[in-house]
Amino acid sequence: MSKPTYVQEYQAIVDVLNQYNEGGKQAKSSLMKPAFSDQATIFGVDGQTKLTGGPIQGLFDTIDNAFRPSPEAQGVIVYIDIVGTAASARIDTNDISGFCFTDFFNLLKVEGKWTVVSKIYHTHVAP
Repeated sequence: MSKPTYVQEYQAIVDVLNQYNEGGKQAKSSLMKPAFSDQATIFGVDGQTKLTGGPIQGLFDTIDNAFRPSPEAQGVIVYIDIVGTAASARIDTNDISGFCFTDFFNLLKVEGKWTVVSKIYHTHVAP
């Protein structure tokens, strides 16, 4: 079996990140869950500049209960950086429930599959 090329690894990560994007766009955590490790975490800063977050289940609960994306909502992969079996990525998303997000992802390739192990977000009000 041949070793995967950089292009194949990049595309595999794009596929994982697109699962996240589609789940946000449709407000369905079931679409994005396969992109994340069961042990994944999510962290950000609240309005008072305090660290907030924890297990990724918090994101899934928010997606299912509070997200209301506009029909024009889009998530764009800004960059992907791959180093062996580790990768980082950034996605910018517009107008989900009146907010825009800049999300930073850390991914690991475990048992031949790329998976998100952590997400750090920055939230700002949609224009």
